[in-house]
Amino acid sequence: MGIDGISSSQVSRMAAELDAKVTEFRERPLDAGPYRYLWIDALTQKVREGGRVVNVSAVVATAVNAEGRREIVGFDIVTTEDTAAWTAFLRSLVARGLSGVELVISDAHGGIKAAIAAVLSDASWQRCRTHFMANLATKVPKASWPMVATLVRSIFEQADRDATWNQLGDVVDRLTQAGFNDIAVVVLDAADDILAFSAFPVEHWPKIRSNNPQERLNKEIRRRTDVVGIFPNRAAVIRLVGALLAEQTDEWAITKRYMSAETLKTARVEDLSPADPRPAIEAAAG
Repeated sequence: MGIDGISSSQVSRMAAELDAKVTEFRERPLDAGPYRYLWIDALTQKVREGGRVVNVSAVVATAVNAEGRREIVGFDIVTTEDTAAWTAFLRSLVARGLSGVELVISDAHGGIKAAIAAVLSDASWQRCRTHFMANLATKVPKASWPMVATLVRSIFEQADRDATWNQLGDVVDRLTQAGFNDIAVVVLDAADDILAFSAFPVEHWPKIRSNNPQERLNKEIRRRTDVVGIFPNRAAVIRLVGALLAEQTDEWAITKRYMSAETLKTARVEDLSPADPRPAIEAAAG
């Protein structure tokens, strides 16, 4: 690039300028709502603190705004992924203007559900389908997994809400008949969490029934942070990851909408409608 060298003062000045931009990004008002869908996740980073290397978690929140565009609405570094940390993180988003959240998509990490209930009490929680399938695979003999996986995946491939819930009932029956009673119970117990997406517009289902969009973002973050390996402090993590997230949000602002603004106005279906087949499923399961 034609640069023979950079002095320490130049490095400090560049870092200060970048820190200011990242701070502005992290503290900006969230005024493009309502943000109907919110994806949250965390990834571990290694940092030097107190003369040793420790693990911290970079927590990231992505949402779809009223125009149907994705934006990264929050990013922070926490010591532990517990209820207190997630609650403080979500409250910071609300304080900046996050509103209108109807569905939060994440994995089943402990503390997330409690934080959602405390801060976003009007929102439902969607357990990531991909993570659920991975967890289910650990409970099934390897030889039987292809059959069980095909059955369970069929639940998510239906055309509408009633068909989705009816298929879940059919899958529970077939698993029971095949001798997988424990697996049938796991699927039934998780029904509310893994099928929360079915109360929302069908056009949105592929994007809201898993945390895959956030996982792809995490992969890009990892690609950059793995080069560093161990960060000298938390500020360095915020500087690098924050700059990456700010750039990603800018790119999303000028690319094709993630969802159409028209479908985002479609009403949510009541979770407990008269057509809800859960009571019948539970009765059939005994």
